[in-house]
Amino acid sequence: MNISVVVPVYRGEALLEPLVERLAEALPKFSKKYEVLLVNDGSPDDSWRVIRALARKYKWVKGIRLMRNYGQHNATLCGVRAAQYEITITLDQDLQHPPEEIPILLRQLENGFDVVYGAPKKLPQGFWRNVLTANIKRILARVMGIPSVKNISAFRAFRTELREAFANFQSPTLIIDVLLSWGASRFTSVPVEIERPEERSNYKFSALVKAALLILTGYSTAPLRLASVIGFAMTLFGLGVFFYVMYIYFALGSIPGFPFLASIVALFSGAQLFALGIFGEYLARMFDRSMDRPAYVVHETAGK
Repeated sequence: MNISVVVPVYRGEALLEPLVERLAEALPKFSKKYEVLLVNDGSPDDSWRVIRALARKYKWVKGIRLMRNYGQHNATLCGVRAAQYEITITLDQDLQHPPEEIPILLRQLENGFDVVYGAPKKLPQGFWRNVLTANIKRILARVMGIPSVKNISAFRAFRTELREAFANFQSPTLIIDVLLSWGASRFTSVPVEIERPEERSNYKFSALVKAALLILTGYSTAPLRLASVIGFAMTLFGLGVFFYVMYIYFALGSIPGFPFLASIVALFSGAQLFALGIFGEYLARMFDRSMDRPAYVVHETAGK
């Protein structure tokens, strides 16, 4: 089995050499031909210098330097499109995805699956981050149409031919897992040992929230339906308030005062602003795609 390993790199100057050394030890045990694609995603440190040195040292290491920072999924897409072997593995640079666990994913591919995720046996982050991450994964799984697979992660193995399904995709905002779902339906996940990284993750809380918002508004119409449901509920509530006011007027001869009116106006204004915010997110996605901006631009490469 021939394998292409794709690693998006950002602030990985101190992490890349240990990663490649472990890949050099692990890959020959289960792969005849292999390559490692290190995609430098506009890293501000000396990651590119390290990548070039590794490409000179190992013939099977190839470096790709992007023009600027585009994001983890964009860098991963670049590596996936550059892969030359039939199986692609993606993993993080910080060794929380041990190369020694790759055969566990490959066995599931041999069983007929198209995409296999390595799910951590024990979540490596703090409680609240784990809760948020788990819910984002559930949302992503439903958007992809595979709600049974909730352990979506950056540690994946899939058939490289799946990239044909999104060969013409061109947008700066993307989720690589959704793109994979355009060409595959057989997904699964397997438990693997995940090492807690010593370095602090570059993926901040705000980035996780942004990713959740992108998933919902970029690949699903669920928020629009939610806005419709809220609008309908507010209409029913408004009718209820109208009948209540009429009852008070005819029964007591007076209408509730300003506080009552102000609370009703605030309630309806909030619902309208919420719906407008959802519409604005969808317009932003349409604007991004109408500009035909590329998902990434390659600046230079290193290695054969």
